[in-house]
Amino acid sequence: MSETEHLKIRVETPTAEALKPFGVVLGRDESVAPLPIDLYEGRVKVRRAGKFVSDDKTEMTVCTLQRRPYIAEYMERHTEHTQAFVPLGSKPFVALFAPPNEEALPDLKEIRAFLFDGSAGFMMHRGTWHEFPFAVLDDTDLLVILRSEATEGLKSDNVIGNEAVGPDLEKRDMAARFGVKIELEL
Repeated sequence: MSETEHLKIRVETPTAEALKPFGVVLGRDESVAPLPIDLYEGRVKVRRAGKFVSDDKTEMTVCTLQRRPYIAEYMERHTEHTQAFVPLGSKPFVALFAPPNEEALPDLKEIRAFLFDGSAGFMMHRGTWHEFPFAVLDDTDLLVILRSEATEGLKSDNVIGNEAVGPDLEKRDMAARFGVKIELEL
């Protein structure tokens, strides 16, 4: 069996512009005009950060992350809904993305990683390839908003040959598909 190559990806600071191919930041953005809602004498400003899309049962799960090596073995996507990661408790996390495409696998040349400082979350476009976020600190809680069938697709009876496939889930093993593991450099 051949040795697996490590593809090194430098972790970047997330900006709205850098994240644009993958989705939108979920946090305060003064460039987005508030809606014309004038309750509470203007003390509450409501802005739409982005449009969450789901045409089926949607759920909010809380995932508690422990630190693991910054090596992405998998990438997955959901073509029927957006997905959001929102930090609880202001702990930082690292997220890895590749833009949506029409191919069966992500484009390795387009992969980017970002260190979120815990002050804002992120909502991906439909079809954005990603690995589940990496904790920088143990016991990092993330609110994850997604379709229920995507969560169900990750259960062990749907995992075949180290990959999972469901009605709105394609989770691919990067070593098996490309002979690489993606190593993140902080």
